[in-house]
Amino acid sequence: MRNVTLKQLRAFAAVIDTGTVTGAAKVLNVTPPAVTMQVQLLEDQLGLPLLDRAGDRFQPSDAGREVLGAVARIEHALADCGAALDAMKGLDAGRVAVGIVSTAKYFAPAALGAFARSHPGIDVILTVGNREDIIAALRNDSIDVAIMGRPPVDIAVDKTLLGAHPHVIIAPTTHPLLGRRISATDMVGETFLMREPGSGTRNLMERFFQDAGVEPKIGMEIGSNETIKQAVMAGLGLSFISAHTVAHEVSDGRLALLDVEGLPVVRQWFVVKRSAKRLTPPAAALNDFLARRGSDFLPQSIAPAPARDSGADGSEDAPAPARRKPAKAS
Repeated sequence: MRNVTLKQLRAFAAVIDTGTVTGAAKVLNVTPPAVTMQVQLLEDQLGLPLLDRAGDRFQPSDAGREVLGAVARIEHALADCGAALDAMKGLDAGRVAVGIVSTAKYFAPAALGAFARSHPGIDVILTVGNREDIIAALRNDSIDVAIMGRPPVDIAVDKTLLGAHPHVIIAPTTHPLLGRRISATDMVGETFLMREPGSGTRNLMERFFQDAGVEPKIGMEIGSNETIKQAVMAGLGLSFISAHTVAHEVSDGRLALLDVEGLPVVRQWFVVKRSAKRLTPPAAALNDFLARRGSDFLPQSIAPAPARDSGADGSEDAPAPARRKPAKAS
């Protein structure tokens, strides 16, 4: 690929992004024949077809997908270089790309906001996805740093501990299992709402029940913590979920925690970067900020409601919702 040019690579990437030569020409502000020529030159130099036609649109061939990955890494490297050169000029400017697993969106934006206020010239680009999405973004360098639970084991990464990440089981506030200590076997027959494959929360839930020798009854797979919370409030089932995603709802009495033996399962939050990636000054500044202050933005611990007390008339008091302290301000 020694003689491949950036113009050829960008023409090819634009065809894939838009699906057509005409669309690519508009994006690049050139003529369609110019785009066609650049892509043909690229294919001639590589000796492989890069485009397949699907109806009236183009999609990448197997070789094309490899080239697309290289184009993405080149563009990110150029952007990082530009940011580093800006910093060398004494500018408080540049960009940093951050990836967070979806569970972290309940505290990470507050941390990123505090960083942005102290570095107003730096653009923070945020990507939210499940664990597999964020690992893929780390691998192809489309993000500089990530906030996640369990760091990847198949990539060499540098990680810094942010704090504890507990996982609990939530229920509607009128559920009959509330107010007493239960085991995993007591939940046999209960319907569970779970995250999609690739989610770290789902992996942790499966290990918890497998270790307990229980096979949970799965009602729905839901790719959003917000939707899961609403579904539990509506009485559609229970859910194994990060305590940080439900801190407000438990505090407000809209959801309740079951008091289950072996819970909470506590994992950790980390800020992660690929070891081989040289961070630009803006990315290094964010990485250092999260390492120093990231734990300040974690929600405070929540606990299951206390056991019901029998009153003088023999009735049971409804379980009171657990309260939490507000997260520390930036």
